[in-house]
Amino acid sequence: MRKSARYPIAVTVAAVVMATAALLAQNAGTARPMPSTARGEWPTYGGDLSSSKYSPLDQINTTNFKSLKVAWRAKSPDAMLSITLPNGAGEWTATFKEIFDELNRLDPKRWRDGAPPFITNFKATPLMINGTLYLNSPSSVGAALDAKTGAVKWIYNPKSYESGTTTMSARWNQRGVGYWTDGTEERVYWGTGDGYLISVDAKTGRPAQGFGVNSKVDLMVGLPRAKRGERDHYNALTYSVQSPPFVVRDVVITPASISSYLINKEQIPGYLRAYDVRTGKLRWTFKTVPTPGEFGNETWEADSWSYAGKVTTWSMMSADPELGLVYMPTNTTAPDYYGGHRPGNNLFAESILALDINTGLRKWHFQTVHHGLWDYDNPAAPNLLDVTVNGRRIKALAQITKQGFIYTFDRETGQPVWPIEERPVPPSDIPGEKASPTQPFPTKPAAFERQGVTIDDLVDFTPELRKAAIEAIKPYKIGPLFTPPTLQGTIMQPGPSGGGNWSGAAVDAETGMLYVPSKQGWGVMRLEERKQGVRGNLNYFQAPPRTPNMPGGVPLLKPPYSRMTAVNMNTGDHVWMTPAGNGDKFRNLPALKGLNLRPVGGDHTTAGPVLTKTLLVYPLNAGGSQGGPRLVAYDKATGKEIGSVDLPAAPIGTPMTYLVDGKQYIALTVDAPRQGEVPELVAFALP
Repeated sequence: MRKSARYPIAVTVAAVVMATAALLAQNAGTARPMPSTARGEWPTYGGDLSSSKYSPLDQINTTNFKSLKVAWRAKSPDAMLSITLPNGAGEWTATFKEIFDELNRLDPKRWRDGAPPFITNFKATPLMINGTLYLNSPSSVGAALDAKTGAVKWIYNPKSYESGTTTMSARWNQRGVGYWTDGTEERVYWGTGDGYLISVDAKTGRPAQGFGVNSKVDLMVGLPRAKRGERDHYNALTYSVQSPPFVVRDVVITPASISSYLINKEQIPGYLRAYDVRTGKLRWTFKTVPTPGEFGNETWEADSWSYAGKVTTWSMMSADPELGLVYMPTNTTAPDYYGGHRPGNNLFAESILALDINTGLRKWHFQTVHHGLWDYDNPAAPNLLDVTVNGRRIKALAQITKQGFIYTFDRETGQPVWPIEERPVPPSDIPGEKASPTQPFPTKPAAFERQGVTIDDLVDFTPELRKAAIEAIKPYKIGPLFTPPTLQGTIMQPGPSGGGNWSGAAVDAETGMLYVPSKQGWGVMRLEERKQGVRGNLNYFQAPPRTPNMPGGVPLLKPPYSRMTAVNMNTGDHVWMTPAGNGDKFRNLPALKGLNLRPVGGDHTTAGPVLTKTLLVYPLNAGGSQGGPRLVAYDKATGKEIGSVDLPAAPIGTPMTYLVDGKQYIALTVDAPRQGEVPELVAFALP
């Protein structure tokens, strides 16, 4: 073990932490205003508790966006990890590869499916408060950086990766942290891959005294069927956190990631829970799978409530402190595509929940998918905005969905702003499966993605390609939205990856405009019957992928393959829609060369937009000056592209913007610049 060679790095980080603590101690006891985007800060994942992703900053604007330059770049905290050595041998700090090689040597079975941590998934959107950026890494390491230079202020490593694989093998990621202050004391919170809630002092990065046990709360305590140490990917009764804890008033609410890939019907229920920001003491629990005597229990027929699980908020949340409500978007139950063992509508799966911030009591709810069979989670924080509809001022909530809908409600009462109709949908032909006969369809706004598949949706760039597409889909079932999975395979549009996704939409509160990035994301959902002698108690499993084969990689369906849609939420009308990118990866296919194609989209990422007083900014994977990734600015009123700057690598996280010492920055996470390196946080500013 090359322990001694690594000490200088560890000492350097410790020195940074101690120096920072000493400097801040000199200024201790001075209260400061609450952080806000109005002051040029970015205190939550979505900018504010309404998840608007909006900042009033306008130093970077329509006239100068193209002049942006990289101000600084900082490596992911995963560039320097450490492990606790066995037999009291101390701590070893090294590169991520060396660390994971050593962990693998100590315990080769540590990684479920033999898959070590996937640390390149650096999705975090940093917070910025008082000149400091806060974020976390895919392996759950937290860090604070100087907002002007990107220099490290502190790093706190809970070493959660020593526990082994997270809930889902390929989902090592963190989307950010939460922040709290009472004007004097400051704390940062994040969840870990092994299911703990961490709290540290925001000024020093040291564990927050008095919070939980050793500055962390075990989130698996109190959950039925939760087990630590599971190594079986398809029966993982484990629990992770991958999105930022949500801090409102004096509680911190934790999202959760619970596996869908099961061989048994039993899973951990994803109860929603709030903890005291200072002590970590549990304040309230909302049972998303209601037990007998609780509202909604009757929707879990045949006592399926007693073993069913998941049903949680894995993504971001929003809140209205004046109304005293927090809004939680929930996902489906496990497994995603077969529900024969869980008859009924399955409240509160795939629902929007409005809960009392202080007590967790339900004020109202709406289920967007009954008895989910499509993995149509509500994937993003609801956007809160005030609108005027037919002369009436409404405190509204807009929930984007994977299936391409925007469900809109009065956020105080839960009443739909525009009618939502229960419409008949196709039945399932899987034996024992009882799909809901109807699903809720909003009458306004119109869907922001195409829904369902018909022959007319197949690619028609040339007659030959249309003929090939018709031939390719013959083995599969097609149909309208909510056509259930089948044994032969059902082609879904949008597929489980969206439509809308975790990045969510952005809101301009001054105009009532909602800006939604989305992708076609079609997919094939196929089930297979469990064979005799195969482990598990489910009758049907999700089958391995098998998709229609088109010549030369040509898309199966018509463009656009991704888009940005602007919706006037005062009227429910689409104002404009533009493809997200030119679609170079499609246009350069040999079968499509020479065709005069309009922009077809497809250059999208899963990252979201950021909105300023003058700009809508969104990262794309292609179209830069050398054909590479770029950051694009759109005109908010028309959707016209007005500027583009090259990114050093493919974008991963949703951008944010902030102001320090009179200079505005836009920052986002990007992929590793070279193989074998770690991803980076990159900040742009005007020269």
